[in-house]
Amino acid sequence: MWLQLARSLRRSGCVQCVKSSVFSQRTMAYSLEEKGSLYSTDYRLYMKSGGRYISPFHDIPLYADRESCVFNMLVEIPRWTNAKMEVYSYGLEVCPPLPPIYAHSSQIKLSEPLNPIMQDVKKGQVRFVKNCFPYHGYMWNYGTFPQTWEDPSHVDPDTRAEGDNDPVDVCEIGQRVWARGDVRQVKVLGTIALIDEGETDWKILAIDVTDPLATQMNGIQDIEKHMPGFLKATVQWFRVYKIPAGKPPNTFAFEGQAKDRDFAHRVVNETHEQWKKLVGKHCDPGPISCANTTVADSPYLKTAKEAGVLVKGQPPTAPQPLDPAIDKWFYIE
Repeated sequence: MWLQLARSLRRSGCVQCVKSSVFSQRTMAYSLEEKGSLYSTDYRLYMKSGGRYISPFHDIPLYADRESCVFNMLVEIPRWTNAKMEVYSYGLEVCPPLPPIYAHSSQIKLSEPLNPIMQDVKKGQVRFVKNCFPYHGYMWNYGTFPQTWEDPSHVDPDTRAEGDNDPVDVCEIGQRVWARGDVRQVKVLGTIALIDEGETDWKILAIDVTDPLATQMNGIQDIEKHMPGFLKATVQWFRVYKIPAGKPPNTFAFEGQAKDRDFAHRVVNETHEQWKKLVGKHCDPGPISCANTTVADSPYLKTAKEAGVLVKGQPPTAPQPLDPAIDKWFYIE
């Protein structure tokens, strides 16, 4: 399988064998530590590496193997779930994946030290993505590329819109369902440019390098070839997913057409450079916490002891039932 994958990467313009990526996947171990109650505003998921707390935003390398074009993706929301989780923070024990019926969303909390994963909050309430028929929760493993940042002061020349002040989002389209907090090695296939409330919000399409289809997937054209209808469904999902919350349909740059792998690589590399300016204090971070434990030339670098203090005092984990109403279906014309 790995020989096939190496040949696939060479065909896609990446010249080095993926042996080092495989090695990275086996040895780069992260552990997770939950704090607070799931589905509540005090929930946090912290990450550790080598026994010390880290920031998943700043301390996980973007590249698993740069020469082979293999990237590290942080999974925030497993496929078929809808709790809106994003990088806010991580921790020690791996939390069990939710039953598929419970769609949940999470995200990295950029404003909190060490950027834990937590559930997005709006008006004091945790957010869930609605089930827009026929899609149940998120239709891919949804997450982000660490060490990327869409600079809100930068107007993208292609989309003519400013960045959304977040890491770049990734849709992993492979066959497996990954757990929240997993770090997977992926290769990029293309990108869609969502315009979210006037801001550029790139959605990178990628596939896990261990997926059975990985050797056959090298670009946008291969998604349509091996997964017919999937790209159209992806655009439709992003177009309608906010409608049940009373918002208008989302719009896109390029009339919703996906851009190719090379274009997507350029987006990732450009946002990586923007992140370097952020973590190096070459621009105003605003509310974003740049505390990290591995970026040697960053003025925000923290010792392991200092990082531990940042986590200390968080509430213990506790069970939290999920409201059955979350699983309601919405039918959109």
